[in-house]
Amino acid sequence: MRAATAFVPIVIFLCPAATLNNTRTMSAPSASSTAIAQSQALTINPVHHAAIELEWNRLVILVDPAAGSERFKSFPPPDLILITDIHGDHLDTITLRGLDLGKARIIAPQAVMDLLPQDLKKITVPLANGASTEALGIGIEAVPMYNMPDPHDPRHPKGRGNGYVITLGGERIYISGDTEDIPEMRALRNIDVAFVCMNLPYTMTIYQAASAVLAFKPHIVYPYHYRGKDGLSDVGHFKELVADSNSAIEVRLVDWYKE
Repeated sequence: MRAATAFVPIVIFLCPAATLNNTRTMSAPSASSTAIAQSQALTINPVHHAAIELEWNRLVILVDPAAGSERFKSFPPPDLILITDIHGDHLDTITLRGLDLGKARIIAPQAVMDLLPQDLKKITVPLANGASTEALGIGIEAVPMYNMPDPHDPRHPKGRGNGYVITLGGERIYISGDTEDIPEMRALRNIDVAFVCMNLPYTMTIYQAASAVLAFKPHIVYPYHYRGKDGLSDVGHFKELVADSNSAIEVRLVDWYKE
């Protein structure tokens, strides 16, 4: 089942007086932040599969840019790039080199760092599971991502790849990367927007994904990375599973696979 197509870009207004109707509440930036205003809009552009473009406070963030640099030509040059894993739908050096990286910083796990050519290593900072850093006033936490029940599964062994929680002002955005329904995801708290994968046999079923989402209770969740070996996951049913148990969690369906 294909997800319903949504208009893009998706704009979530982050301001002190916001209410939840395509809006989120966000506190004023901290003194150490590069933020220049108390009211900001977060623009979400679903690109393809695992690739996301976010714009906030005049900063451009790319997650897992892959599948051709032409997909990113309509966006401004990135300030920050987050890479989750070594697989080609996450780490794509040809796509990276096709981007304007003149001001870009890359955050990636060490396994990705080890595979980067020297010119890209120079602009990359490795971040291990459980570690955190700040770049351009954006808080970045590396969250484990791996397969269960065997954390040493060679597809996604524990410790190799990163999910991320990024903090934009007071807003916490979770990007799952390739993971199953792991305890570290279920233990997340205070997540405002979540991007959660669901595709077999590589990550998890829609039932596992729904169970995890119901555990950590993000305000808004986007199913993404939902094309598996046998086609697209039924994200519509995922939405029903979440709504049936907790209608306060808003599931937004976007077509990540339209060309």
